[in-house]
Amino acid sequence: MKIALIAHDRKKDDLVQFVVAFKPILTGHALFATGTTGKRVIDEAGLPVTLFRSGPLGGDQQIGSMIAQDQMDMVIFFRDPLTAQPHEPDVTALIRLCDVYNIPLATNMGTAEVLLKGLEEGFVDWRLIRERRE
Repeated sequence: MKIALIAHDRKKDDLVQFVVAFKPILTGHALFATGTTGKRVIDEAGLPVTLFRSGPLGGDQQIGSMIAQDQMDMVIFFRDPLTAQPHEPDVTALIRLCDVYNIPLATNMGTAEVLLKGLEEGFVDWRLIRERRE
C-alpha cells in the first residue's frame, strides 16, 4: 500500500509519535510525505519515505496528483483545526480528491489508528484487488 503522511506544524510531533508507535504496521508499505514531516519520520522513526515539497510549497498538490492518478491508497493528515493555514485551498482540494477517489483519509489520531488497525487486518485490501484488475 502507498500511504501519504502529512502534518501541520503544530501536529508534526503527534504524527511522528504516531508513526513510531505504529511502525510495525507501516513497515513494508510505501510511505510518502510532505517535506519537514517526511524528514522527521525518516530521522525519528527510521522508516524510508519518499519526500515531496512542504505543504505550502506544493507538497499537498503533489500528493493530490498521485491520488488523481490512482497511485495513493491512504492518507494520514494530522490537521491543526485551530490555526489558519495559508494554503487552506490546497488542503481542501486534497480532502476533496480523497472523497472523489474513495481514498481512506484520517485527519486525526483516532481515525488514523482505526485505519492502520484495519490495514493490519486486511480491511483495505479492496484497493489491492482493484489494482490487480486494472
